[in-house]
Amino acid sequence: MTFPVKVAAARAAGALSRRTGRGGTSMPGRLLMRLEPGAIGRLAARLREGSVVISATNGKTTTAAMVAAILERTGRRLVHNRAGANMAGGVASALLDARGPADLGLFEVDEFWLPQVARELRPRALLLANLFRDQLDRYGELETIADRWAEVVAAQAGGLVLNADDPLIADLADDALFFGVEDASLALPGLQHASDSKHCRRCGAPYVYDAVLLGHLGHYHCPNGDSARPRPAIAAEDVELQGVRAARFTLRTPAGSARIALPLPGLYNVYNALAAAALCTALGVPLADVVAGLQGVAPAFGRAETVDLAGRPLTLLLVKNPAGANEVLRTLILEGGELDLLGVLNDRTADGRDVSWVWDADFELVAPRVRRVVCSGTRAAELAVRLKYAGVDTARIEVVRDLPAAVQAARATGDGPLYALPTYTAMLELRRVLSGSALG
Repeated sequence: MTFPVKVAAARAAGALSRRTGRGGTSMPGRLLMRLEPGAIGRLAARLREGSVVISATNGKTTTAAMVAAILERTGRRLVHNRAGANMAGGVASALLDARGPADLGLFEVDEFWLPQVARELRPRALLLANLFRDQLDRYGELETIADRWAEVVAAQAGGLVLNADDPLIADLADDALFFGVEDASLALPGLQHASDSKHCRRCGAPYVYDAVLLGHLGHYHCPNGDSARPRPAIAAEDVELQGVRAARFTLRTPAGSARIALPLPGLYNVYNALAAAALCTALGVPLADVVAGLQGVAPAFGRAETVDLAGRPLTLLLVKNPAGANEVLRTLILEGGELDLLGVLNDRTADGRDVSWVWDADFELVAPRVRRVVCSGTRAAELAVRLKYAGVDTARIEVVRDLPAAVQAARATGDGPLYALPTYTAMLELRRVLSGSALG
C-alpha cells in the first residue's frame, strides 16, 4: 500500500467515525501511524516554513491559541491541532486534516510524547514553558520528564525558547531565548506546599528564592553558585491582575516595549502570553503583530471562558494539578463578594487516577468566601471532603455526582456569576452538557 493510499484510508476512517458520532480527533492519525510509523515526518515535510512545537504541563492549549492569533495576523496559513489533541495521534490527525496549502505547523505536544514527536517534526523552533507535578501515575516525578526533555534539547537544531523562571526548564540550555516575569511585587510570601522544583539539579542544594511568583516559578539562585535564573530577553513588567476578566502588563522585548491588555485572567495567562510572544519573536514576527494578536485572543473552551447558562454567566476555569489549581484560586479571590462554585473532579485516565493532589491545592484561600458549592464528577465525595477540611461549612456543600443534574443544581444557587472548576475530562463532559445534548 502506497503512502497516498494509507493517507486516504486514514481520512476515510476519520470521516466515518465522525459521521457515526464517535468523534475522530486522534483516531485517523493513530490509524495512519500504524500503517506508516513515520507518517508525521512525511506529512510535515510538505510545510513550506516547517513546524514549531510547544510543550508544558500547564497552558499548552492557551499558549498555542495565542501563537495562532499572532501568526495568522501575518498571513500565515497554519496546520494547528486546535482541539488540544496533543499526543502523536492528534498531531498526525491535524496534518491529515490539512487539505490545502499550508505554510507552518503549530503543534502543542504532550510532555511524555515530546521526544517522539520532536524527532519526527524536527521543529524550527521549540518552546518549553513549564514543568509541574501532574499525573504521577503516568509521568512519574518531574525529573523523569526533565531528563527526557534534556535529550530533546540536545538534539534540537532550530531555535529554543525557555522559561527563565522555571529552574527545571532554564537548566536545560544556556543558549536560548528566555522569557520571564520581572515584576516582583506579585511575589508570594514563600514557596507553597505544592511547589515542585526546589533543588538545584546540578548539586542538589535548595534554591534560594528572591521572589516566588507561581508554584516554583520565580527569581532564584543556587547558593553554591551552580545555577541561577537567566535574565529574560522577553519579560513582563508592571503586571495588573483584574480578577477572572483580564490582566495587563508591559511586554519588554529586544524590539521595544508595549502595554498589553490581555483578555484572559491570572498570572498564569501572563506567563502564557510571554511564552507566545517569545516564540513569535524567535520567528521574527514584528512587535506590533505580537501585541495585536495577544490583545485579540479568545479563551479556549474551559480556560477562563464565560458562557451563558440560562441567563447566568458561567466562567469555566480548568484545574488539573496543584500549581494550576492554586493560580485559579488565587485569581478567584480577586473577585468581590461571595462565590458560587461548581467543582467537578474526575479520575479518568486523562486526568490521572491519583486525585490526592487536591489536598495540595490551597482551597483554604477561597473557603471563607464560598456561598455555595456543588461537587460533581467521579470523585465528587472526595472533593467535598477536601472543601470541608479547607473550612467550607458543610451546609454550603452539595454533592451531585451526575453532571447534568449538578449543572442544574449549581444554576439554581442564584443569578450572579457562577464559577466552574473542572478537571480535564470533566471539562469535556461539561462542554457536552452545556451544548444541551445531555440536559434532556
